[in-house]
This record gives sequence, C-alpha cells and structure tokens, in this order.
Amino acid sequence: MEAQQQETADGENVLNLSRLGLETLSADTVAEERRREVQQLLLPHNRLLVLPDTVASFSQLLLLDISNNGLAFVGEALLGLAKLRTLLAKNNRLDQFSLPKELGRMGLEVLNLGGNRFEEVPSQLLELRTLKSLSMGGNRLKSIPAEIENLNSLEFLYLGGNFITSIPPELANLRYLSYLVLCDNKIQSVPPQLAQLHSLRSLSLHNNLLTYLPREILSLIHLQELSLRGNPLVVRFVRDLMYDPPSLLELSGRVIKSRNLAYSRCELPENLLRYLDLASKCPNPKCAGVYFDSCVRQIKFVDFCGKYRLPLMHYLCSPECSSPCSSNSQSESDSEDEASIAAHRMQKVLLG
Repeated sequence: MEAQQQETADGENVLNLSRLGLETLSADTVAEERRREVQQLLLPHNRLLVLPDTVASFSQLLLLDISNNGLAFVGEALLGLAKLRTLLAKNNRLDQFSLPKELGRMGLEVLNLGGNRFEEVPSQLLELRTLKSLSMGGNRLKSIPAEIENLNSLEFLYLGGNFITSIPPELANLRYLSYLVLCDNKIQSVPPQLAQLHSLRSLSLHNNLLTYLPREILSLIHLQELSLRGNPLVVRFVRDLMYDPPSLLELSGRVIKSRNLAYSRCELPENLLRYLDLASKCPNPKCAGVYFDSCVRQIKFVDFCGKYRLPLMHYLCSPECSSPCSSNSQSESDSEDEASIAAHRMQKVLLG
C-alpha cells in the first residue's frame, strides 16, 4: 500500500520504492502488468546487498536508481534491461569486480558510481560507446586508463575525490567533453594535449598538486569555468603577494641609488659595496625607485578566453608604486567596471 501511494505521487511511469527497508524485491511486491509499464524504478536508501533478479522483469525501464544501499554486487539481471539509459548506483560497496562482464553491450547514457570502492575503472565501462555522463567521484581510483578515449560520446566526466596522480593525454580525444571534474586528487601536471578539448566549458582542478599550467591551455576558447584553488600554483602565488617592509640597510641603499648619491669604494666596506651593486630597478617606467631584498610582488595578466586573466609575477619597489602591468591598473580605455569584472574573474580562477 505504501509503495502504491508513493508511485501515484511520482507519476504513472515512476515506481518509488525508496526508504522502505527492502532487503529484496519479490515478484509479489509489484504486479506483473505494472512492472511492464514502469520506466523509472527508484530503490535508494534500502538494504539491498545484491541487485534483485526481479528487476529484469521491468522491461520498459529507462532509469534505475539503486543508490545508498549496501550493494556489493550487480548481477546479470541488469543486462535484461535492454532499454535502460540511466543507472544510478552511488554510495554502495561496489568495486571493479562487482559489475557484469557484458555491461559494455548496454546502451547506457548516464552512469553514476560515485562513493563506492573502485580502485580502477572496470574495463567493461570503457566499452559503453553511448555513454554521455560518467561519475566515479569519491572512490579509490589511482589512475585514469588511456582507454578512456573509447567513450567517444562522453560529455560529462566526474572523477573528483580519488587518488589520481596524472591525466592521460588520451583524454584529449573526447571531442564532445564539456565538463571535466578532477578536483581533490593528487594530480601534479596537466598535459598540453588537453588544449584539444575544444568543447570543454568547465574544468575543475582545485585541491591537487599543480605547480604550473601548460601555455597551451590558453587555446580552450570555450572554457567558462576554471577552478584552481588549493594548488601550490595558487597557494604560493597568494602567499608571495605579501609585502615584507624593507630593512634600515635597504632603505639607506635605496636612497643612495635612487638619488645618485656619490660614494667611493674607499669610503665603504666591501660588503656594502657588493650590496649596492645588487640594486634592481623598479619595472614601472614612471618610477625611478630601486629595491634590493624587499619588494612588492604583483602580477600582470595574460588574457584567457576573453574571460579570465591568468597571473604572471613581477616585482615593484613599494606598495605605493603602481605599474601599467599590475593588477591594480588597466589601460586608459578600460572603465572601472571592466577592472572590477577582471578582478572578479581572476578571483574565480584562483579561488573557484
């Protein structure tokens, strides 16, 4: 009776059997005629340890949700669902040995296996040529197989929250890929081949071990979202923006060099002479200042897709010294609104 009340609320083609404490799904639970009508079967938050064989009798099923159970095995019953397009099986106990070997013959378009125990991507998943969305976040994956390129219909790939250390160049062969999420891994570099992902609109790389990005990434002209926060690339950049006030020694040296005060080598000790020879001129053409050890680290930006500006570090003699290349000034044609928008986009790149 409870199941009937739920299915009525969800629509004629939806059967909602979630949160009923089911340990199995017997043929008596749902009438045979009803099983032939259902297109969406919702079984999340139950106590299923294996996929019930009865599921195969839902011949018109387009969507099956078996998330948040204790599932450790999905058997051959799944292969009987010839029309199935969406399989949601997140937050279970599945691993690379839990799926039927013939899974690659199915016509799945959406597959969510997040929050399970996969240590590698099962080979049969890499045969799903019609797959458009694959989510395997929150597993134990250590690598992305080169055969990922076989999923040539893929538009969305979520592999965040694993232990992945590298990105295979073959990933760049996914011509329709629009959303790539690789956050919260241990990735140390981005292959330049990723610039071939011409359909890519969103790239999430935050909380990895990236220390640089390849210049080729500037070729991703359709990219609208880029997340890099929590990488050494950004952490070091933000930290380096801090300004350490100059010492009395440096202040004295600046006065001597900037005002061209005369001094002879017989008047100063050798160590001070060497110090004065280390003076660096401020890069701001409107500034005649110099610096030694203490400087302001600021940035000039490289335009990225007309949306973001990526940072290149340069140095100024003091916080009061503005530079035509710095983040605080724009060209004369830029308005204050444009400067504000550029700063917002810069923050979006660095901090997500």
